[in-house]
Amino acid sequence: MTLFDAFSYGGKRALVVGAATGMGAAVAALARDAGAEVVVMDIAECSLPGAEEITVDLADKASIDAAVEACGGPVHALFLCAGVADGTPGIERTNFIGHRHLVGGLLAAEALPRGSAIGFISSAAGLGWEAQLELLSEFLDLTDFDVAAQWARDHGKADYMWSKQAICAYVAREAFPFLQRGIRINAICPGPTDTPLARAHEETWLGFGSDYRADAGIAVSTPLEQAQALVFLCSDAAAAITGATLVSDVGYIASGISGSFPKATPVARFMLGRSE
Repeated sequence: MTLFDAFSYGGKRALVVGAATGMGAAVAALARDAGAEVVVMDIAECSLPGAEEITVDLADKASIDAAVEACGGPVHALFLCAGVADGTPGIERTNFIGHRHLVGGLLAAEALPRGSAIGFISSAAGLGWEAQLELLSEFLDLTDFDVAAQWARDHGKADYMWSKQAICAYVAREAFPFLQRGIRINAICPGPTDTPLARAHEETWLGFGSDYRADAGIAVSTPLEQAQALVFLCSDAAAAITGATLVSDVGYIASGISGSFPKATPVARFMLGRSE
């Protein structure tokens, strides 16, 4: 055994939700190559050789319950990677409430043992959640699937940005109680990444920060680059990290905050909820 073994998934069982395409598919392939037994879940067909496949509709509570039962345990690494864009019916359920319900189901089934880890894919759109914490806390207090979904619709929060901010707030708030159960929880907040979903919204999603990337001489991130960060966070090598939202945007927001790329400063301040 070597010190580097902490990065390995040998002997672990990983569940990847949203594994059909994009970052979720990259996470599933990476976890498999790192030695994990992989279970994949999605509403669409997945294509990872050797993986156990379970169909789930995150907008449907009964479908999630059935998927949790079919999965069983243990789940040593839970990757929550599914997501849809604004305009998709049930976005508030698919992007957050459904994921949370799935976590709750696994916890109730005692399928997440001590030493396990949970990793969400949020988004750079989730940044600035701290400025909305009071309202986010009101929302997160509603643990019933249908009640939370109705609250989001009634408050005009059934949208992409709110769902991603909810992920960030959930990760921060659950870090301590989960740690008491021996479970870590983190998220990544990717910047523009070349996925099928992003390509479907290319002008706005992949166009974001294009001036920054042009000046830096880089392209948009690949799904694998984002997957590497998330798989690290759920590995034993990240044992000291929980409650964190890792901004994986190749430095765009940091450059805006610091002023090293002034054209990003107004965007960074807006996204972080800062008026000055």
